[in-house]
This record gives sequence, structure tokens and C-alpha cells, in this order.
Amino acid sequence: MTTQTAYATNFKKLTDLEGYIGKELGISKWIDITQEKINTFATLTEDEQWIHIDREQSKLYSPYKDTVAHGFMVLSFASRFTYDTYSFGDVVMGVNYGLNKVRFPNATLVNSRLRGRVSLLEYKKIPKGARFVLKVAFELEGQEKPACVAEFIGQAYTNE
Repeated sequence: MTTQTAYATNFKKLTDLEGYIGKELGISKWIDITQEKINTFATLTEDEQWIHIDREQSKLYSPYKDTVAHGFMVLSFASRFTYDTYSFGDVVMGVNYGLNKVRFPNATLVNSRLRGRVSLLEYKKIPKGARFVLKVAFELEGQEKPACVAEFIGQAYTNE
């Protein structure tokens, strides 16, 4: 059985990550998805569709009966969740290299709690570092289906 408590794996060296292919690296703490966060994201991205920002209209017309977070808002927590679930003692810089597959199997209702469960899928050495693919499952508290599942590609560099 997998743990349900937040934890992180701390690696002395980036190269130690290679031994974790197919294993879970950590689980982030829960974060609250408030209407204020949804509204801020809507303003920032200029995606102000009523299903995100109008609670009264959502109660009347949405199948969810309340506002929902943008899928891309949920996905934007990938960096936070990965930083919360692992670390390296010798890394001087890390970058978001991109994404492979992304799916949104469940809506994230306002006032939900969300966390990331991160595992390592692939690892490849590159000059002065590594590129790795992580599976990030964006879990919703009390829900069986995650809000999002994504393959997040990270790249990290050491000073060696």
C-alpha cells in the first residue's frame, strides 16, 4: 500500500535519481483551490469563462453546480508539486523542459484540496546534468479520480 502522508525524497547527487525509475518520489502537501485563486488565474490568462468565475450562473447551468478551476491552472501546479517532492544536493539549476501526455479526468471544484503524487518514469544523462520524465498525478481530496495526470519533463544541471 502506498503512503498517504506528504513526503519528499532527498538525493545527495542528481545521478542517484537514475535508480528510482518506476518508483514514487514523493507526495506534496494539500493546497486549497479557492475562488480567489481561480479568479486571479482567470484575469491573468484572460480566460474569464463563467464556469470559472460566476458562482451563481454555475449553480444554475453547470453540471458541477459550482465554479471549477481551469485545467491549465491545475496543471500549473506541476512545478510546485515536483519541487515539493524531491531535491538534489548537487543541482545548481533546474528547468521545465516540457510535457508529454496531459489529461484532465476530473473537474476541480472551488474549495477543493489538491496535491501532487510524483514518480519517475525515465532518466537520461545529458552534458552536466540529466533530463527526466515524471508522472505527476494531481489528486483531489476525497476523490478517486485525479484532476489531472501529466508527464512532466524536467532538466537539471550540476556544477560538475
